[in-house]
Amino acid sequence: MATIEFRDIEKIFDDGTQAVDDFSLNVQDGEFMVFVGPSGCGKSTLLRMLAGLEEITSGAILIGDNIVNDWTPQRRNIAMVFQNYALYPHMSVRRNLEFPLRMAKMPKSDRQRRVAETAELLGLTAYLERRPKQLSGGQRQRVAMGRAVVRKPSVFLMDEPLSNLDAKMRVQIRTEIAALQKRLGTTTIYVTHDQVEAMTLGTRVAILRDGILQQVAPPKTLYGRPANIFVASFLGNPGMSLFPANISRSAQGYPKLHVGEQQLELKTTASRAAELPIDQPLVAGLRPEALTPVREGPQLSLRVETIESLGHEQLVYGQLPNANYSGSESVDHLLQSIGHSTGQLIARLPVDYAVRPGNDLTVGIDERQLYFFNLEGKAL
Repeated sequence: MATIEFRDIEKIFDDGTQAVDDFSLNVQDGEFMVFVGPSGCGKSTLLRMLAGLEEITSGAILIGDNIVNDWTPQRRNIAMVFQNYALYPHMSVRRNLEFPLRMAKMPKSDRQRRVAETAELLGLTAYLERRPKQLSGGQRQRVAMGRAVVRKPSVFLMDEPLSNLDAKMRVQIRTEIAALQKRLGTTTIYVTHDQVEAMTLGTRVAILRDGILQQVAPPKTLYGRPANIFVASFLGNPGMSLFPANISRSAQGYPKLHVGEQQLELKTTASRAAELPIDQPLVAGLRPEALTPVREGPQLSLRVETIESLGHEQLVYGQLPNANYSGSESVDHLLQSIGHSTGQLIARLPVDYAVRPGNDLTVGIDERQLYFFNLEGKAL
């Protein structure tokens, strides 16, 4: 096992594309770290640089106390699990598991013992004589993990290993990966674009965008205290609704939130809102669960556009009327830069709550779950 440090890493490809920009991160011994972000954000490139499969433009990568920039992949003692399994089709499961040990010239008796232990650990004992084409997708992924586990490496690297599986199998294998990593205690970096995988697997999660680290923290912290509007909108299913707003003062001295032509007097968060800029454009945010049918306290009205029924609940997508106001153009530009629809509000409501597309809907908001961001997109 080992610690990992990325120190001021930059990666620029030959065509001038900058894949990673000034990336620094420490991964603790035995930690399960997840890299997540949209396609092209640099997460797989970071993994390949750590594995020694991609050269670093500048910076340093440390495994333990050693700078490994010039080390061969074999010397780094890293095992990778890929999304395409990378199994040898002409070999049995036993021989696939045994292959890296043969390459390491391990004695036969030790190889047999190690393969038997790994097969037992991953529930593959009954399939040792089968070939990959005789296995299901989930079984093939277990073999791919087994070929990494059998080596007893210092670090596991997993590059979107579940992307080829169906939804039900992804949940099962995801649970197995979490249990396996906890049992082995091996330092693991897992790359995914699936935020559910990131939030359920990671001890900590690093969110990337355009090669830049946006925030790294435990999943609960990322969800509850996003550092910027990208993290806020990226995490959650669906993500946080973001819209132009500003703050004024009521006659009683309470902060008053202006959303288009709507005004909400804030009381339970008065001390927090009192620190926000007054009469200046800002971005307000609400997660779907912060909107309720209860019409006590602050309320927002919206025009219902679409409804998604999820069986136990429904997601109601609506548009805030007159969400724009004089001076909100800078907010619109900021939201458009992350691909966010200006003025859209999403509510997570009980499935039996009567609502139809085209209707006007008034919902209560839990103002303790109101988020505010400045015009640079940073949390306030």
